[in-house]
Amino acid sequence: MNITLKDGSVKEFESGLSVYEIAKQISEGLARAAVGGKINGKVVEMRSIVNEDCNLEILTFADDEGKLIYRHTAAHILAQAIKNVFPTVKLAIGPAIATGFYYDFDFKTPISTEEFVKIEQEMKSIIKANYPITRFTLPKDEAVKLMASYGEDYKVELINDLPEGVEISFYKQGDFVDLCAGPHLPFTGMVKAFKLTSLTGAYWRGNEKNKMLSRIYGTAFDKKADLQAYLDAIEEAKKRDHNKLGREMGIFMTDENIGQGLPLLMPKGAKLFQIMQRFVEDEEERRGYVLTKTPYMAKSNLYKISGHWDHYKDGMFVMGDEEKDDEVFALRPMTCPFQYTIYNNGLKSYRDLPIRYGETSTLFRNEASGEMHGLIRVRQFTLSEGHIVCTPQQLEDEFRGVVDLVKYMMRCMGLENDVTYRFSKWDPENTEKYINEPEVWAVAEDTMRRILDNIGIDYVEAKGEAAFYGPKLDIQIKNVYGKEDTIITIQVDMFLAENFDMSYVDENGEKKRPYIIHRSSIGCYERTMALMIEKFAGAFPVWVSPVQVKVISLTDRTVEECKKISEKLKTMGIRSEVDSRSETVGYKIRAAQLEKVPYMLIIGDKEVENNVVAVRRRGGVVMGEMSLMEFAEKVLDDVATKRLD
Repeated sequence: MNITLKDGSVKEFESGLSVYEIAKQISEGLARAAVGGKINGKVVEMRSIVNEDCNLEILTFADDEGKLIYRHTAAHILAQAIKNVFPTVKLAIGPAIATGFYYDFDFKTPISTEEFVKIEQEMKSIIKANYPITRFTLPKDEAVKLMASYGEDYKVELINDLPEGVEISFYKQGDFVDLCAGPHLPFTGMVKAFKLTSLTGAYWRGNEKNKMLSRIYGTAFDKKADLQAYLDAIEEAKKRDHNKLGREMGIFMTDENIGQGLPLLMPKGAKLFQIMQRFVEDEEERRGYVLTKTPYMAKSNLYKISGHWDHYKDGMFVMGDEEKDDEVFALRPMTCPFQYTIYNNGLKSYRDLPIRYGETSTLFRNEASGEMHGLIRVRQFTLSEGHIVCTPQQLEDEFRGVVDLVKYMMRCMGLENDVTYRFSKWDPENTEKYINEPEVWAVAEDTMRRILDNIGIDYVEAKGEAAFYGPKLDIQIKNVYGKEDTIITIQVDMFLAENFDMSYVDENGEKKRPYIIHRSSIGCYERTMALMIEKFAGAFPVWVSPVQVKVISLTDRTVEECKKISEKLKTMGIRSEVDSRSETVGYKIRAAQLEKVPYMLIIGDKEVENNVVAVRRRGGVVMGEMSLMEFAEKVLDDVATKRLD
């Protein structure tokens, strides 16, 4: 049989060889490094047999798919170790993830991270035993009986939810058996380096109505040095974690009496928010956007017209009972139906289009409690939301303009090089999630793909990630721990104009449906703030720093001069504070460094006499003496150019 390898070369092999045997014939080194294979694009195990001509890629740990195989095996080793140490535990699910793996367990008595030492020791014993990992399948009824005999209630539930006639596979290593689709490594001893990293709670199947389980996270590498490098990076990430650093810096706080996912922005956080909002609104106005201000809530009627009631009701905060009350209201999860209502206030001509609506929108989404995290995911948030109503002929130019705006915003925030692009499409096999009009979806997705290709964006496609009313371009970014989130979306909507009976009169006097672009420019302010805290470790660029200058008195004699200097800076639009405490200058400089203030002005008798300021920059850089005006021009230039360092 002829095998086409990853490099495009074609080699002939005997039929019936395993992926491992083929790898060995190519090179002994490749066989030692191999963790799996990819036959015609499908990921398979090393033991998988190749019987016919195909494209074959030998996967190693260097490949993303290889890492998943490796770490999935580590998750099963964790599960086996847990069963050995805690025999009464019940198993839930244990997938590989981008940074490692996790497994959910139902313990009779909750455990702590202090138990990790003995769990890891047991995992090492399983690895040392080098158990063969073998796969077998059972019919559905026998699969249920097997898991029931082990007392694995969660596995039984998973099996019962599978359709009839589906092949149900299991993996066995030693005396441990687990329900799993695979693939896995052939032996437990192939896992070389691992570490359990954290313990959290997680609802069964992600539903807060279900039981809270214990989720153990871990990671695994094929080299101990790479594991150590990763653990060192995690320790560095913890220092940048916005949920820790943002609180320490006085950016935000939370309070259990207020509620989960409802952060309080403190003065520095509120100032940062204000700076960002003014910047966004001014830039959008410069680009032709007009402001709207719409209510935080509306009757259910509005959301029924838009489709949110049918497709998004569970994620909304609803006030009232549909069966009892004449009127039921809901806090808005997005602004689009409100701005569409504004558009419909009066007949529009093609000469009026495009209309670019912008709004700094306070929104509400009923996120599951287990999903909340600092400022990244909250229940009340603020979005730089907007909608462009345009003709079909204007769609590409307007979409291009939005992408340009987003890139500019990300560049100014210092995040431009950290984002990736995802073309999110609907799933025709899961139509309940979407407005089910396949022909319209086909047109919308083809249109959007053509636009993206014309713009020249490097994107990946993702089935099943579209909004319920249209495809979207998701701008993705990772936090310090490597978890990916969407920071901004740009959506093409060909449905809701029909729902809201939106129209314009074309050049021939005929009524036509407009196209709509849903967009954000900077995304959710709270999430963007969080990512900036992590990106800069709290040392914000000068232009967005809540405090740009700290004026420090060298002696009590210069306190009044420091206050005058600070006031002069404020009149020039520079955010300044005075530190006049009766502490040493070294103490006050260190305090300013800890606050991550970009500039410090040290004012002593000599500086007052010579009418100069002694300038220090964050990071210990001594810039020397200069006039106040010279210094102010420097700061204002940093602001005007959106300098990032």
